[in-house]
Amino acid sequence: MPFEIRSDLPPELLPLAWMIGRWEGAGVVGYPTIESVNFGQEIIVSNDGRPFLEWQSRTWLLNDAGEQVRPLATELGFWRPAGDGEVELLLTHPTGIVEMYHGTVEPAKIEIRTDGVIRSPLAKEYNAGHRLYGLVESQLMWAMDMAAAGQPLQSHASAQLKRVE
Repeated sequence: MPFEIRSDLPPELLPLAWMIGRWEGAGVVGYPTIESVNFGQEIIVSNDGRPFLEWQSRTWLLNDAGEQVRPLATELGFWRPAGDGEVELLLTHPTGIVEMYHGTVEPAKIEIRTDGVIRSPLAKEYNAGHRLYGLVESQLMWAMDMAAAGQPLQSHASAQLKRVE
């Protein structure tokens, strides 16, 4: 699907403009404390004219036939350009976790690490994350490492998504 940068997009968002749109695809999630499974994902990245992007991500468990079984993770947040090739991502999860990521943005590549994690008293242990996003042959590809449940930072999830809007 062709992509055009809106003429009214705040200039500080230009390095992130490639993410704007609705993306759908699939990936795999696993960790030493959970069984590896396939998941489907929808990401919506939008802008209302202010100098940040709104982020919405929904995932769901897929069965062997690729059909949706049940919801998995949900994220809501904001991408905030910090200038000089730096970016922040603020994320909230309905599981009682709030994350603040900081990192670098290059053309069609973003690499971020948690700068802070806040957990509610009822949230599962989660201590750190590292995420890599990239635009590869017009597809959004991402990978996430995490440190949680007494485990060190290691591979947790990855996906490949196509722009659908």
